[in-house]
Amino acid sequence: MNNLSEIIKVQVETMDRRTREAVRYLGYGKNAADENTLALIKDAFAMLEATAAPKSVSRIFEMEQREDGCIIIGNMEIRSTSLNRNLKGCTKAVLFGATLGGAVDRLIRRVSITDMAKAVVLQACAAAFLEEYCDSEQLKIGRRLEKEGLYLRPRFSPGYGDLDIHYQEPIMRILECAKTIGLTMTDSFMMTPTKSVTALIGASPVKERCPVQGCEACEKKDCEYRR
Repeated sequence: MNNLSEIIKVQVETMDRRTREAVRYLGYGKNAADENTLALIKDAFAMLEATAAPKSVSRIFEMEQREDGCIIIGNMEIRSTSLNRNLKGCTKAVLFGATLGGAVDRLIRRVSITDMAKAVVLQACAAAFLEEYCDSEQLKIGRRLEKEGLYLRPRFSPGYGDLDIHYQEPIMRILECAKTIGLTMTDSFMMTPTKSVTALIGASPVKERCPVQGCEACEKKDCEYRR
């Protein structure tokens, strides 16, 4: 192993998870992030800690996977081969929505006026911050469902695989996202605030070895539940 590979390995191992995620969102891949970038990441997370007002909402529904491929969750009908695969064996599904709040959008716009490089890092850090928050909320939901003998699959959001982005509308309507967490959507299915997410989470009586961080954190590339 050459010196660069060793440096990258040590750097990744010593980073906390949110920093690793920010570096990944910035597109470094197998390359090491330079000290200036890491300093910008640290500053960005400090700004987000002071600015973000994360909120989430969730509801649990019975679900059915019909032979014709249609998934029934509550009164919502979904057609998606990818989601069908992810939900295989599940008996319930969680509809989930989360946001970091409008102040984060305003912070990013303000920073982008004076320092575009810092704004790009802030965008990546906000995405990592949101994922970390969603993971923590999913753990809470998972602990409740485990008392019923059910175990959660990784989150699956509209836009993943062949799950059409338009499914964001019924998910947000059912969760009353505008009322509960201040999350709305444009006619083109873009969410406001932008640092927000909707997702479906399957709950199965069979405990799989799925990390709460989802498929990006899992090395099992041939998993039938992979999104």
